[in-house]
Amino acid sequence: MLIIAHRGASGERPEHTLAAYERAIDQGADYIEPDLVVTRDGVLIARHENEIGETTDVAAHPRFADRRRSKTIDGTLVTGWFAEDFTLEEVRTLRARERLPQLRPGNARFDGLYPVPTFAEIIALVKAREAETGRRIGIYPELKHPTFLLQEAGIDTVDLLVLELRRAGYARAEDPVFIQNFEVAPLRRLARLTDLRLVQLVAAQGGPADEPGMLYADMVTPAGLAEIARYAAAIGPDLRLVLDESGGATPLIADAHRAGLQVHGWTLRKENAFLPARLRSAGGEGATGDFAGFWRLLAASGMDAVFTDDPALAVSARGQER
Repeated sequence: MLIIAHRGASGERPEHTLAAYERAIDQGADYIEPDLVVTRDGVLIARHENEIGETTDVAAHPRFADRRRSKTIDGTLVTGWFAEDFTLEEVRTLRARERLPQLRPGNARFDGLYPVPTFAEIIALVKAREAETGRRIGIYPELKHPTFLLQEAGIDTVDLLVLELRRAGYARAEDPVFIQNFEVAPLRRLARLTDLRLVQLVAAQGGPADEPGMLYADMVTPAGLAEIARYAAAIGPDLRLVLDESGGATPLIADAHRAGLQVHGWTLRKENAFLPARLRSAGGEGATGDFAGFWRLLAASGMDAVFTDDPALAVSARGQER
């Protein structure tokens, strides 16, 4: 399986920081995955969500107190500070914080040390490490809430992403780039704008925010997968859609392969909180469980790639197969 560093080596450093991406590259990840939101002045930056209060120290900046507000994003009311309400210059004054400090107190030691990176800076890091190591390093961006940002802020993140990638020399299907999204229309648009490979993300519940009448459950049927194959090269399913409760493979991977789609599952993590009950260890939610055992189940399922917060553990598990 290909190893996709989910937000960098986010099991060891605060996610979506250059430190997390660099650590993932050093550990041997095949791809690094930035989630992309946008500033008021149209610059793509890496954050888990466009609400940045959870992952930065913005709340500690009195000058930004009046930016706190509530917005309905994809049907959910969210209160906080939003990237699209800040200029890049203002974002530069913020520092990243660990998103899961209760589970990852070791990561919280790095709070306040790292700035929020732009997508251009992430690409520059990748290019520099490629020059240093002589190996190809893939980029796997996810556009967060592109329809909402277009409607709310009037910023077209689809266009911005294509332009940024094209500027960096990424445009062909064979280039080491996958672009992912939970929505449908942005991916269909991307299929017209670029030859880069696209990935339709699918969750275990609900449906695409831009298609209120559509359910992910219908999208992962053979007919739904055939439709996805018209515009995407892969699906990115929640791992609960890939393995059943006994740890065996569901029909999804075989059905996707028959439709000509790769399967890139999310997310493999080491902490008990994220592992199936049978693979958990003693010691509570934040303790390390049987990561390698979960890897073996996923590899046996025939999955093509996996998102992981712990690329070093994944590289080790993959090496044990050989």
